[in-house]
Amino acid sequence: MTRLLTFRRLKIASFTHSAIYTTLLVVWLVPGLHPLEAIFGMAHGLGWIAMSLACIAAVRLRVINLRLAMAVAVLGGIGPFIGSYEFVRQSRPHGDRPEDERPPRPKPRSRISSAPPARPRRRVPPA
Repeated sequence: MTRLLTFRRLKIASFTHSAIYTTLLVVWLVPGLHPLEAIFGMAHGLGWIAMSLACIAAVRLRVINLRLAMAVAVLGGIGPFIGSYEFVRQSRPHGDRPEDERPPRPKPRSRISSAPPARPRRRVPPA
């Protein structure tokens, strides 16, 4: 499943969804194109649902972080440009990098041994 949900594929899908939404706005604003509103409206709605489900799965697989998934799933229904912007922001080298480009995280310590190990005391020989 991780091979299907990659950061790059989700980014391309987000930009495709943004293009569909832009087309929907143009069709809505230009007189005479109203019959296409239903087609692009349906494409936007189904695209948003598909992107939301894909992002939920990608967070569970640790392909993307929760901030990016929230931008796509919650705000994507109103304006998918926010999700596309987050993909671009997290692709930058100085921003949050995609999970597959990050160095591996250290394993978390258990709560019992959360403190660093104590250093042994040096004994000073009696003078």
